[in-house]
Amino acid sequence: MGRKALITGVTGQDGAYLSQLLLGKGYEVHGLVRRSSHSEVDDHRLKWIGVRDDINFHDGNLTDLSGLIRVVREVKPDEVYNLGAQSFVKASWQQPLLTTEVTAKGVANILEAVRLEAPEARYYQASSSEMYGLIQEPKQSESTPFYPRSPYAVAKLFGHWLTVNYRESFGLHASSGILFNHESPLRGLEFVTRKVTDAAARIKLGQATELPMGNLDATRDWGHARDYVKAMWLMLQQDTPDDYVVATGRTISVRELCRVAFEVVGLDYEKYVRLDERFMRPAEVEVLLGDPAKAERQLGWTADTTFEQLIQEMVEADLVRRRRAAA
Repeated sequence: MGRKALITGVTGQDGAYLSQLLLGKGYEVHGLVRRSSHSEVDDHRLKWIGVRDDINFHDGNLTDLSGLIRVVREVKPDEVYNLGAQSFVKASWQQPLLTTEVTAKGVANILEAVRLEAPEARYYQASSSEMYGLIQEPKQSESTPFYPRSPYAVAKLFGHWLTVNYRESFGLHASSGILFNHESPLRGLEFVTRKVTDAAARIKLGQATELPMGNLDATRDWGHARDYVKAMWLMLQQDTPDDYVVATGRTISVRELCRVAFEVVGLDYEKYVRLDERFMRPAEVEVLLGDPAKAERQLGWTADTTFEQLIQEMVEADLVRRRRAAA
């Protein structure tokens, strides 16, 4: 029998790529899915990469401890990947309590379920570069102090430190990946990279005429989610649990993102992108740049996909989607 993995947030971008990776390694993959009124479209990412029918789904919610205990007891997983969250930074200002319930307290619930029902399982917590916020060092590593600048980042920081606490208090094999921005064709339209690549595709196809944007000078360390889920898996293969920054070590501005995306379709972004105050954040995180040296040294992990390759893949996927929708 192969190993069994339980993934929360299995229908998200990272959940889809991680499922694909684990299935390719012979795992039995189980996914936690929450009930919603539009459940028929929730698994579109899994369908896009062709793994939907290979996953065992379980109804559950990170806010419901009893349900999590039931699922962990039924699955008896060897590995648990907690990827579920209210993960849109902008929405966390409009929904701070929901973000706290899911992204912060949800970590406490899944850790408790693992501690009670599968204490030998290896646990992965999806931490975030947003925890660095108002950066205290030019390049952020595992030892850089945190300074969160959004309710989402504060909630992620709670989950991060609680994972450390459970590791030290109860001896769980619990690791956190402090992942910097990671994108793909599976990214939601509410995220800036996908917003830009989708707009480039629509404008090229004559389906839109402009792209309203917020802060073009913010810079991020962007990688491909397909590469980053490999780091998640590698963390749980280590003898000793630990925390790792996962990043490319290269920072790119939103302005440069626009330029590269529009170049893929042969357009000049300056003719189509306009500033719109509605998309400015109440407290901006201007720069994030990760130092992946520890992951490279201890996990043997490096990012395989360049920023330019990532954006080209995303634009081409959005061209396919928009052409199909218009057909």
